[in-house]
Amino acid sequence: MSVDRSAEDLMRELAPQVLGALVRRYGVFDACEDAVQEALLAAALQWPAEGTPDNPRGWLVTVASRKLVDQVRSEQARRRREDRIALGTPQAELLSHAADAEPGTDRDDSLALLLLCCHPALSDPSRIALTLRAVGGLTTAQIAAAFLVPEATMAQRISRAKQTIKDSGIPLRMPEEAGPADQADQAGRAERLDAVLHVLYLIFNEGYTATGGADLTAPALSAEAIRLTRLLRRLLPDDGEVAGLLALMLLTDARRPARTGPGGDLVPLAEQDRGQWDRRLVAEGIDLISRTLPRGRVGPYQLQAAIAAVHAEAEHVDATDWPQILVLYGLLERIAPNPMVTLNRVVAVAMVHGPAAGLDLLATLESDKRLARHHRLLATRAHLLELLGEHDAAADAYRDAARHTTSAPERRHLASRAARLVPERN
Repeated sequence: MSVDRSAEDLMRELAPQVLGALVRRYGVFDACEDAVQEALLAAALQWPAEGTPDNPRGWLVTVASRKLVDQVRSEQARRRREDRIALGTPQAELLSHAADAEPGTDRDDSLALLLLCCHPALSDPSRIALTLRAVGGLTTAQIAAAFLVPEATMAQRISRAKQTIKDSGIPLRMPEEAGPADQADQAGRAERLDAVLHVLYLIFNEGYTATGGADLTAPALSAEAIRLTRLLRRLLPDDGEVAGLLALMLLTDARRPARTGPGGDLVPLAEQDRGQWDRRLVAEGIDLISRTLPRGRVGPYQLQAAIAAVHAEAEHVDATDWPQILVLYGLLERIAPNPMVTLNRVVAVAMVHGPAAGLDLLATLESDKRLARHHRLLATRAHLLELLGEHDAAADAYRDAARHTTSAPERRHLASRAARLVPERN
């Protein structure tokens, strides 16, 4: 039976809230996730025929809880789970409630679930996979396809992540539930939120510029990252970095329609038709970062959003306020130093002080093993050499960059730049 779009969107929005409620109450991730999936299936079958219940989240929590009870009642499931699941509500009482009258279902555990998925013991790939599976609602097959790995590999990654969380014994709880927090507690919660933001940032970037495969972008991943960041901002409306990350995503994603040509080839920022940019996203992003920056401590996502806003405000590439961008990159490098930030500052230095100055700064990165042979460093060197008129050296650098990227569209773009500069050598 088909489900209309509004009901489907509602179920997708409620799924992490329901899973969070069950994990908080019963504590077993795998069993709770199975029960939530069964409840969602029941909703897909019943709601179109009977109408959406008055309290859809309560309906899903109650039905999922009943499904979990059914699993516990079975002999095989009881042997596996009786030592791990402690039902706080007697089964008879649980089953006596109307499906949309379960008490305590107004609480939204989505933030706690995000924090749990970004457990400090997990690697970034595992955090990303678990977040997309548990909070985003993507299937294992969809996540595997997005990251170009076999479904079995992704399933193992998600399973190991869940086992790590189970072994840690960390309960699902909102930060304020921990009681009076000392400085260490506060730092730990801030570190976990930073991990959530980093994971959402990585998901967006993979969708905006895929690290491998035939396509430049994976729009579904970027859209999911934006959706989850909107959710996080709704849960933490006063957090400047959450707002900054959302603004950065909106301003960056606004360029997507102009990033590829008719054949799917990459179009760099300087050559994009800005009339194709999504002005609705641009306006929302600029408004959000403009309201956020004056409010308090400025973090790296806010600064990156401010840089994106400067680009967005320029009607054409020659109108870009590069001196302002250079100042913003200087601030970003001071509060969040990393070689990729420095690489971006290289371009701003070149645009303000000339390509030779950019190459001098670029030389300081060549000893950094994290970036020395990265295709973006090589492509930046090629671009600066091209601006200096050193076409032979630039073409060689473009070819070198093309050999080091795993993205087919980027490889084609870099090779074509080399071919245009020195056509007789190609």
